[in-house]
Amino acid sequence: MLPATGLRTHAWNTAIRSVLLLAGFPLLLAMMGYALALLIVAGEARTIEEGLRAAAGLLPTIIPLALLVAAIWFAIAWGAHNRILDFVTGAKRVADPRDAPRLWKLAEALCISRGMALPRLAVIETPARNAFASGLTARTAGVTVTRGLMDALDDRELSAVIAHELSHIRNGDARLGVIAAVFVGVITLVTDGVWQAMRFGSWRGIRMGHRRTSSSRGGGRGGGGVMLALIAIAILIAVLAHMLALVLRMALSRNREYLADAGAVDMTQDADAMITALRKVEQRPDMPRIPQQVRALFLHDAALSRGFGWFATHPLVDARIAALVRYAGGHDPGRLPALPEDAEETAAPEQPRQPQLEASRTPFQERLDAIAAFQRTKDRRFMDDIAKREAARREGGDPDQAAPPPPAAG
Repeated sequence: MLPATGLRTHAWNTAIRSVLLLAGFPLLLAMMGYALALLIVAGEARTIEEGLRAAAGLLPTIIPLALLVAAIWFAIAWGAHNRILDFVTGAKRVADPRDAPRLWKLAEALCISRGMALPRLAVIETPARNAFASGLTARTAGVTVTRGLMDALDDRELSAVIAHELSHIRNGDARLGVIAAVFVGVITLVTDGVWQAMRFGSWRGIRMGHRRTSSSRGGGRGGGGVMLALIAIAILIAVLAHMLALVLRMALSRNREYLADAGAVDMTQDADAMITALRKVEQRPDMPRIPQQVRALFLHDAALSRGFGWFATHPLVDARIAALVRYAGGHDPGRLPALPEDAEETAAPEQPRQPQLEASRTPFQERLDAIAAFQRTKDRRFMDDIAKREAARREGGDPDQAAPPPPAAG
């Protein structure tokens, strides 16, 4: 690792650790394949050594099958990733900039500053304060925020959070997270299959069948002990691979959060805004109705941060802020007062869209209307006209003489 002397080297070190962690998943997949092979050969092996060799001989067949399952799993995630997340979280896409003008404006400004395409924006109607990035390609990338987050943060802080999520997209974290989830899913699938087989009587059937086999052999070399030993080894390997897969995935998630924090500061040049945003998110981050696998994508999750050591998917807010103070020169105001806990998470009512009067439209609202008109009609004339009107304003002229205004929102 490079000696971390500043924000940039801290980000590089985090990226290197992420790659090294991801490289461990194929090894765990091979371990799970070997455990499955041991279960297959356990009833035929005469000695433990013979069973271990026979299981190794099955790996060239089992590993490709496991990779095929992983490929199918990945294809499903590739095609339906955003739809699944919207369904699970209750997020609603912001298709019109007038539905969330503040979110749209801040995200657009950050994307323009980095030459990025504006991602798909969505809002979850909940008082909780959180956000996450999604998408496997630049075309499907998205940023989702909660209503509570937008209400609690000022523009600087909300820009920092959006920049954090955009950093996840720029760094390829969404793809990285899905690949890690695929590996964990395959490993979990095999582990669950083994335990379900044991639960529904396969374990008893194997023992009874082996008793008959050992009786017919009349004291052969293997006996019931060989089968039980091989099954015990298989279970031990499967459990170890499953636990290590979870640990690696959680560690990968923690590293991504540090890297995105650094990316947000690099994009906004405002470490203090990222720090105060984290402190406000810390006051009310929890969305317990969301599955844990999805909450691992969130900006912060209190429950998933309290895991013991390697079993936490998120670093503690204090640790993240300490890194921003040390490497980015930020200032920590300390923890904010705790908010009263809601008896039940309730959705905030949607704010009705207020009609805009033609005479009172601001230049920014005109720009939003032009974008909306272009999205509806795909007519570049609206964008050309708004550019002429903005140029006329900058030069002190009359924008109405330069070009007609865009149609107002209905």
